Amino acid sequence: MSKEKKPGWKDLPRGGLILDAGNAHEYQTGGWRIKRPEWIEENCIHCLFCWVYCPDSSIETQEGKMTGINYEHCKGCGICAEVCPAKKTAIEMESEGRKEDSDE
Repeated sequence: MSKEKKPGWKDLPRGGLILDAGNAHEYQTGGWRIKRPEWIEENCIHCLFCWVYCPDSSIETQEGKMTGINYEHCKGCGICAEVCPAKKTAIEMESEGRKEDSDE
């Protein structure tokens, strides 16, 4: 029986595991959420701060305007709601179970 030395923490590259930038669209993290951002379209000034700061590429846009949120990728971090500069916020965080997600 051969005893191979397993890699330890000292064998990791500095900075840990390196991932390619811009890969959020490859992972569906929506199941992690306990809160979800709800977009209030009439309050939106289409500044796209939410799109710039979203770490999950969840903000959907078309022709320079926000069009919605992709909940398959949104993990509910709330950054989009925090950075919204509109006088009446255009994104509010709500408990995941609050909105009717089904047609029951």
